[in-house]
Amino acid sequence: MKNILLITTGGTIASKPTDNGLTPEITSEEILQFIPEADEICSISTYGLFNLDSTNICYRHWIAIVECIKNNYGDYDGFVITHGTDTMAYTAAALSYMVQDSPKPIVITGSQKPLATADSDARSNLLNAIVFACDERAHGVHLLFDNKVILGTRARKTHTKSFNAFKSIDFPEIAIVRDRRVRYYIEEKVADGGPVFYTSLNPNVFVLRLVPGMNPEIFSFLKVHYDGLVIESFGVGGIPCYGNEDFVDAIADWIACGKALVMTTQVPHEGSDMSIYMVGQVIKKKYRLIEAYDMTTEAIVTKLMWILGQTRDEEQVRSLFYKPVQNDLNI
Repeated sequence: MKNILLITTGGTIASKPTDNGLTPEITSEEILQFIPEADEICSISTYGLFNLDSTNICYRHWIAIVECIKNNYGDYDGFVITHGTDTMAYTAAALSYMVQDSPKPIVITGSQKPLATADSDARSNLLNAIVFACDERAHGVHLLFDNKVILGTRARKTHTKSFNAFKSIDFPEIAIVRDRRVRYYIEEKVADGGPVFYTSLNPNVFVLRLVPGMNPEIFSFLKVHYDGLVIESFGVGGIPCYGNEDFVDAIADWIACGKALVMTTQVPHEGSDMSIYMVGQVIKKKYRLIEAYDMTTEAIVTKLMWILGQTRDEEQVRSLFYKPVQNDLNI
């Protein structure tokens, strides 16, 4: 039987009702008591890393998760991480960059209702994650939810309450898990030389979502506090001009300061293409912007944090961003 480490971090799956709403209070050992069937699938151990609502999870916790996996990597065949759904896609993307080329599976799951709730999706999600973690062909970082296996770099939460809360954005689901069997749609190649662990992140990355009529003076404030900026523009991508060049000048100043700038779109599907309209093409030709194309915002942000944790050199930042990791980018 495979040896699996269940790493718990809190979230709805570990929550109990309190006077102030659902709060993560169930321990890792208690979680196992809800899924006695797991003993038929594998030999499983637990590690309670923290017990947080995922709203409170940030880059420091991603580092802690990676360090936990790294410290236990030689002793287990796979890892299952329970996590709150609200920031699960960010964590899945972050781990995809921080643990690269892993020949062992790292599976993130959670639930929309607590384990102790009668109609909860928690037990099925957790058991399916364990089944996938035990599969001979499974490797790398994935998010499993509602039977679907999604690349860590492609997952996004699209529903706040429904059990089918996560979608794979602009990339097929890798597999589904049904009746304790993994049915693959895509066979992923196991990279040689892995795993490669990274525990250095630069959290000073900001996402600026453009709204019509926004004042470009916001750039002056952001420049003082952030090293990387992701601009979520309209449609396929462009920079507004309200009768002046203030936005263009602000971008020019940002780039002149040696700070990273990535352009993406607010639209959920099909990505950016700044070459189509003048509002995008002109500025992309004039300045060496990084365009994210079909990447999710979750992947863009965490990839930029990972890159800026390694280097601030403009050319190296650009090169690393355009190097695909786990099918995060298709140009």
